[in-house]
Amino acid sequence: MSNFFLESYKKPPLSIILDMDVTDDQVHGNQEGAFFNSYYHGVCYAPLYIFCGHHLLVAKLRSSNVDPADGALDELQRIIGLIREKWSETHILVRGDSAYAREEIFYFCENQPLVDYVIAMGINGVLKLRADDVIEKAKHEYEKKLAPITELMDSLFQKKEDLEEVKKLVPISTWYRSIRYKTEKSRSCQRRVVTKVCYGSDGLKMRHVVTFLPASKIPPSKLYTKKYCPRGEMENRIKEQQLDLLADRTSTQTFQSNKLRLWIHSWAYVLINAFRQHCLKKTSLAKATVGRIRLNLLKLGARIKISCRRIIIAIASACPYQDILSIANKRIKTIPNTG
Repeated sequence: MSNFFLESYKKPPLSIILDMDVTDDQVHGNQEGAFFNSYYHGVCYAPLYIFCGHHLLVAKLRSSNVDPADGALDELQRIIGLIREKWSETHILVRGDSAYAREEIFYFCENQPLVDYVIAMGINGVLKLRADDVIEKAKHEYEKKLAPITELMDSLFQKKEDLEEVKKLVPISTWYRSIRYKTEKSRSCQRRVVTKVCYGSDGLKMRHVVTFLPASKIPPSKLYTKKYCPRGEMENRIKEQQLDLLADRTSTQTFQSNKLRLWIHSWAYVLINAFRQHCLKKTSLAKATVGRIRLNLLKLGARIKISCRRIIIAIASACPYQDILSIANKRIKTIPNTG
């Protein structure tokens, strides 16, 4: 999969982002290696995925009773090693949720040239205490926005529940701050932690991310909104895998055969993504999901005629995507090593 990814660029990019995540693959039998997972509320596998944009780099089937970060460091080392063989000057940003906030992952990234990370971390009492001043500012700002509305509602309505509904319409107050933080035992050194504080009708909500990017390079608000939050797009890639390509069809008895099934579905994604990138560029399907491409371009009724010199695929003249099929057919012939 990494070869497809590396060869998809004509020249080394200035920077790339590697997103790590785990998902659940529910099973309904006695599959080897499947266990009950309380977080996902069912018996399942917990495959590890690593994407770079739309490019699938890692799909690793795992039992659901392992650490969510199990194998993540090994795969990062392998993928970054392959990337560095061809792209020695490309900056790499590693992203993940709090499951990957591990000392060994931090240490590896910090000791690699041109590798940074932005990884979520869990909330604890110390971080909340150190953000106490920001919490008060967010609370004061929200109450200041709420006060004139409360006075108006009190003069117009008697019911308290009406006021509660109006509170939800008042914009949440959001503040950011950056600190240097080190745990007592689990962290080897101080690292930058960016805290997001939100105060609204539902009370206080806090989020933290730990990073190696210095504050002089990117301020807290931009680091959280521009660097960390876009990792949610990876969820759409996983949905394409599981919903559009049925990568969760791991219904055989043995773990190894289910691992093979996941790989086959992953290769299907890699091929369709390459088709989307190279053959559908600047068409109405250039940003289509894998499911839409399958439905509109691959799952067509056609008449196939085979002669000694050629294969003719005849589709209906009323096919609404015949222009795109014609463009894709011309472009696919220009791709090297496609036969």
